[in-house]
Amino acid sequence: MKPTVLLFDIDGTLVTMRGAGRRAFDRALERLHGRIDACAELRFDGGTDRGLTRLALQAIGAPVTERAIDEVLAAYLPELEAELARIAPESVVVHAGVPQVLEAAHQSGAAVGLGTGNIRAGAQRKLEHVDLFHHFDFGGFGDDHELRAEVIRCGAERGAAKLGIALAACRVVVIGDTTKDIDAARAIGAESIGVGTAAATADELLAHGASYAFADLTAPGLLRALLGD
Repeated sequence: MKPTVLLFDIDGTLVTMRGAGRRAFDRALERLHGRIDACAELRFDGGTDRGLTRLALQAIGAPVTERAIDEVLAAYLPELEAELARIAPESVVVHAGVPQVLEAAHQSGAAVGLGTGNIRAGAQRKLEHVDLFHHFDFGGFGDDHELRAEVIRCGAERGAAKLGIALAACRVVVIGDTTKDIDAARAIGAESIGVGTAAATADELLAHGASYAFADLTAPGLLRALLGD
């Protein structure tokens, strides 16, 4: 197998958190700016935490600076912890096939990381809530950049470093549930696997340009596409 870096999206791909992230952002912005409606018109799927924070601040006419974004994200983390504490782990959806696919990926020798718009600390809190974070020791995160393609690029570079080879010598595969995952993969010359577990159907993701697309991670042919066997 060609040296491979796998970058998994979190929300909608690995897990569905019952809206905990959106509620945490709402409360953080209410605490800092007195507005509960800052995120009302925003679509979170496929976004990055820094990018979403910028849009939320713009929506309420608040100053948009790097410091202002950092302040919101710092306030978001305790709100996310509080939201997750209210949600029993068994009520969170861990999508079908996730543990089995992650185990197979590790056994293959691939570098298994995250490619997510979540800031790293938020990603850790979400995945620790369902005992999945230990599968990932690198990734591209929403605190690396506001643009998803650059987040994915960071994850790919870290995966190549973990393998000890140049990125140009690696096969990079992005696994996600949104067209933005597909776009980000294409932007850095990576393959993409769309999963129809949340934002779009497999057919829609394939039509958008995914290298492969499946209904979920248990679908026939998924592991072959993932690992390149």
